[in-house]
Amino acid sequence: MKKRELGHLTDNVSLLGFGCMRLPQTAKGNIDEAEAFILFDKAYQQGVNYYDTAFPYHNGESEIILGKWLKTKDRSTLLIADKNPVWLLTKHDDFRTYLEQQLTKLQTTYVDYYLLHALDKERFAKLEEIDIFSALDEVKKAGLVRHIGFSFHDDYPTFVKILSSYKWDFCQIQLNYMDINHQAGLKGLRLAEKLGIPVIIMEPIKGGSLAHVPSEIRELFETKHPKASDASWALRWVASQENVLCVLSGMSTRNQVDDNLATFKDFKEMTDEENKIIMKASDYYRTRVQVPCTSCRYCMPCPHGVDIPVNFSYYNDAFIYDNPKKSSDRYYNWMDEGERSSACISCGECIPKCPQKIAIFDRMKDVTAYFSEHKPE
Repeated sequence: MKKRELGHLTDNVSLLGFGCMRLPQTAKGNIDEAEAFILFDKAYQQGVNYYDTAFPYHNGESEIILGKWLKTKDRSTLLIADKNPVWLLTKHDDFRTYLEQQLTKLQTTYVDYYLLHALDKERFAKLEEIDIFSALDEVKKAGLVRHIGFSFHDDYPTFVKILSSYKWDFCQIQLNYMDINHQAGLKGLRLAEKLGIPVIIMEPIKGGSLAHVPSEIRELFETKHPKASDASWALRWVASQENVLCVLSGMSTRNQVDDNLATFKDFKEMTDEENKIIMKASDYYRTRVQVPCTSCRYCMPCPHGVDIPVNFSYYNDAFIYDNPKKSSDRYYNWMDEGERSSACISCGECIPKCPQKIAIFDRMKDVTAYFSEHKPE
């Protein structure tokens, strides 16, 4: 298994990390503990030493299952990452309280990599109010945490602010060959490199969307590697970027584990020719975009509460990745009713603000009609 050391970190981290957000489940929706242990063991035996969980994963069960498995191994051979549920913090002491709960669930006395979970502008502002930085220093000094970082979900300017606010040991961003300008993006990766902060990558396969590419892209891939999986192309592209310490993959099946292990066991960085193929693939995907929204958010805030860019994003993704079910689920379950396109009253206030000159309220009608047709049962 390919391993890396970056920045001032001395850990020899496996380039493939096991993300514990999508573990195998029973018919009742609980984690299938026996099967999860099999997947963990398969990865561990091939050299994967980085296992990433979080407070809300599997409704809190992910930490417990990982903790049980952790007790079957030599703790010194594993690097455990966990995340503090920052949205639940109301005062300074809450940070350590949740950390101690997580340590109990994990059945360990320390976490190797501890993150402030899913930071955005609003959450970070609240954390500053409760003096989060001294809380980070306290738990590190106490030996409860070895390395401090954060995971990120907001725009690039917010990433710059957060990254520059503390002496982070590492950070975690979403990146894949379709999301190079999304959230922190490649610019964020380069900035972290400049500041000497190693980066963990999440969503390298875009939640599975890049694991099953259209036939046109499949034909492109087969011109170079006829037997390589679609997922392996996405993983190798991310792992070939400078300053990437570890690439997380949320593995749910034995086949996924085997395929990912094959990609990283004898890892080869992408060649110029392969990078050109990836660029052709991303260009083809973009021909399927329905609304030319760049998520610049100049149209926001909507006076009536509609989240215009997110509606367009879910609508576009349904066509780009040919997955209306996933996009519809996000439309109905990830947004409040007042944020959906159906709440648009066609006031037109957003129209002159759009650099792309999109007829926003007309396209909102298209989004509403589409998701009405594909409403989850």
